[in-house]
Amino acid sequence: MAVPMKNGGMKPWKVMIYVILSGIATGFGALIGAMIGKVSIQVIAMCLAFAAGAMLYIVSGELIPESNKLYQGRITAIGNIAGFLIGLFAMVVNG
Repeated sequence: MAVPMKNGGMKPWKVMIYVILSGIATGFGALIGAMIGKVSIQVIAMCLAFAAGAMLYIVSGELIPESNKLYQGRITAIGNIAGFLIGLFAMVVNG
């Protein structure tokens, strides 16, 4: 998070403030998640499913098109397919 902001020309002190604020929000989120997670296994499953869906949305909506702009050719498609298959394999083996 800090490197793109710094490379974008943001002042170092401002980058530090944003990184600290992001860390504080992450800590509060972890605390709330720990409290909610003690409710039941179904709640944990729903929270993890929501997080997985959010990550899929971000990857498919933002990162894949951006990687296609940066790197012309088939390597981005091959990397995306390989990553998906590795994740699927890990899920099947551990599930």
